[in-house]
Amino acid sequence: MKKTMSATVVLLAGCLIVTSGYCDTRKGEKISGKHEFAEHCAVCHPDGGNIVNAMKPLHKKELNANGVKSAKDIIAKMRNPGPGMTKFDEKTISNKEAKAIAEYILKTFK
Repeated sequence: MKKTMSATVVLLAGCLIVTSGYCDTRKGEKISGKHEFAEHCAVCHPDGGNIVNAMKPLHKKELNANGVKSAKDIIAKMRNPGPGMTKFDEKTISNKEAKAIAEYILKTFK
């Protein structure tokens, strides 16, 4: 139990470090959902999984079961997540980047 708790704390700390920077997007710049996902999400969601809560991966079946069915729903979770997930405000991930990430998730993790 102690090792599991320590590993979880280390992984969560890693998520916070990876996601603490501010994004800089220029007007008209094409945003890659794959790149943004790798930068902000992949540490805690490798291959669409979930290292914090294995019951809530990013695969369509589980997203739907948890009431997440659209890009708008994914963005809402990013902005106001549940326990264990880092909150991504608009300063950290712009609305355009969030939409690109959400669309990437929906297309990739079926």
